[in-house]
Amino acid sequence: MDRLEDQVEKEGRDLVILEAVIENGPIGIVRLAEETGVPKHKVRYSLRMLEDDELVEPTPQGAVPADDIEARVAAINDGLDRLVEQLDGLRDVFTPAE
Repeated sequence: MDRLEDQVEKEGRDLVILEAVIENGPIGIVRLAEETGVPKHKVRYSLRMLEDDELVEPTPQGAVPADDIEARVAAINDGLDRLVEQLDGLRDVFTPAE
């Protein structure tokens, strides 16, 4: 469970950074850290992951959201909804009947 919790925390941090880029881009690492309260080294890592996922693009002025970010965010939200459903199903498996 610890690994899963760590992964969920990392993904949550990535989404916080993504939201800040969408709202404030172009935005650099220092300002992202100030805006989100996330340490700079973790901001840097999250930006790298978001770039790998083609959700943000680096520019000389800072990170900006991908051109099709609205569709990508909708897909993320759909994926989160499916994940919540799967987790609820797992809870049902491990919940004793009354």
